[in-house]
Amino acid sequence: MTSTIAASPFILADETLDVLFREARTANTFSDEPVSADQVRDVFELVKFGPTMMNIQPMRLLLVEQGEGRDRLLPHMAEGNRAKTGTAPIVAVVAADVDFHDKLIDHFPMRPEAGQMFAGDAAARADIARYNTALQTGYFIVGVRAAGLAAGPMGGFDAAGIDEEFFAGTSWRTQLVINIGHPGENPWFDRLPRISHEDAVSVV
Repeated sequence: MTSTIAASPFILADETLDVLFREARTANTFSDEPVSADQVRDVFELVKFGPTMMNIQPMRLLLVEQGEGRDRLLPHMAEGNRAKTGTAPIVAVVAADVDFHDKLIDHFPMRPEAGQMFAGDAAARADIARYNTALQTGYFIVGVRAAGLAAGPMGGFDAAGIDEEFFAGTSWRTQLVINIGHPGENPWFDRLPRISHEDAVSVV
């Protein structure tokens, strides 16, 4: 008798895909269970293998624990995001290193002159850094989920204020704030509709 069960198009088990994608949600509340900087570093050690243009790897992370650092961060968050960021066990400020080209001699060794391609155009370099940091951030969020944690990306903040507070005198520029922890009480909003492949995917 021929089975009518369709083979999965994925090599990962459904339970894994649920954790990473289907059942994963943006967390709005967090439990008191701690999350350490070492746990987030472990996530980084996994997701750093994601691709970037010419292996530039511009994403940088500032891990803000509870305490003095969090007190400095909160005034720069939008009012509606402040409580979420205040109660998360740990917060990652995702930054783009706009001087990524200085490290290309190590990250792209087959082209030791590659850094000079970007040296003279700071505006273009910043755009490239932001784009590739966004790419890496997607991998980072999936990595947080793979570690059994919930991520709460926050877009409401004063980026210039955070840069001045934490990154003054450096080439790091704030891109996103991600609250990280274990889900707390009523952590999820209702899931909103997702676009269909008929509307989102074209084939030529």
